[in-house]
This record gives sequence, C-alpha cells and structure tokens, in this order.
Amino acid sequence: MFKQFYDETSSTLTYLIADWDSKQAVLIDPVTDNIDEYLQLINKHQLTLVYSLETHVHADHITGGGKLKSITMAKTAVSIDCGAETADIQLKDNDVITFGDEQIKVIATPGHTAGSMSFLWKDRLFTGDSLMINGCGRTDFQGGDAGKLYDCITSRLFTLADETLVYPGHDYNGRRVSCIAQEKLINPRLANQSREAFIEIMKNLNLPKPKMIDIAVPANRQCGVPEPQQG
Repeated sequence: MFKQFYDETSSTLTYLIADWDSKQAVLIDPVTDNIDEYLQLINKHQLTLVYSLETHVHADHITGGGKLKSITMAKTAVSIDCGAETADIQLKDNDVITFGDEQIKVIATPGHTAGSMSFLWKDRLFTGDSLMINGCGRTDFQGGDAGKLYDCITSRLFTLADETLVYPGHDYNGRRVSCIAQEKLINPRLANQSREAFIEIMKNLNLPKPKMIDIAVPANRQCGVPEPQQG
C-alpha cells in the first residue's frame, strides 16, 4: 500500500508505505497538524505504524513523529547528523529499514542540510528537499553545502535507474512525482550543469528566511515534542 498526503500550509508531501501481509506501516515526513488524517487511514486498514522517518530536520513545519510515537509507539528515525538526540533511531548511510517483507534503503544526501537523507523503496525514491521536481533544496542554512548537494545528487541519485520515481518532500506548483530521467534531463539547476555552475546558482538564489525556521528547527530536533520540564 502506498499513499501520498499533501499539507496545504507548508506544501509538504508525506508518504505512507504499508506491507499488506504484516499490516506494518511507515510514514515519511509526517506533519503534526495532519496526524488525524494519517491515523484515520491507518485505523481504517488496521495497520500498525512501526516507524516515522524524517528526510531531515525541517525548517517550515513541525514534524508529527513525536506525537505519533506517543499514540502508536512508532519509533522515530532521523539522520545521526541532524542533532535530533531524542530520536529512537539515529540513521546512517546505507542503513536498511525493515517492516514486514518490505525494505527501505537509507541514502545520505547532505547539502540542503548536513543531515539530509533520501529513502529508496522498490522503484520509488523519497528525496525530501535534496532533489525536487525541477529544483532542489536551498543550501544557505543548517549546515547546507551546495558542493555536497551536487555531489550526492549526481553520484548517488542520478546513478539510479532512469525510471526510478522521485517523490520530493515539497512541491509548490501542484506537482506530485517525477523520475530520475526527467530530473537529469530538464532540472534547470542540475541538467547539464557543472559543479561550479551549480554552486554559483545556489549562491545567488537570494531566498527569504523561512518563516517557521526559528520555531520548527528546535522543535524538530525534539521530534516535534518538547522535553518535559524538570521539577
């Protein structure tokens, strides 16, 4: 089972993957405001949510991972390089997430942030903000590095099969899916661009500071749930 959710406020795309036989399920990049929608589908199909995966520590919304854990006991999983010390699992490159008979491979794709990761399930690649449809994530905060982003996209993602489907963490233009062949061919920041040209493009984006960053990043390093006060 596969389901894509869309958050209107932050243009975030969230993904549910489930193994029918075991009824075990995984969510990728859940948004706290949409937990009821996820749980409605999970309960409808009598699924057991076992993992809540993050592609990175988000700057534009608060993750639902921590709240989902309190409701479902699903383990939270974030890159070891994200500084999310409360996460149950500190993900590393080439880790494999297993649920039922399904497997998700973890691919480190730093550059948008130092701890950005992509997840490969069958022929579907969940890229977070590392690779978007006709674009990529900005590289000017949270340890971003344009050179690293270029390297991991070209050497790790663009080397996957052309027909691999690309499901990004956001889209602001109503699009929902791409593929590796398309991004290699027409992505304006990456197609036929040298590493130096890409770095120059990213250096000159001049994007405004994300509105939620000062709230979202600290919250998401706590998996969206602040630690209880002592005393």
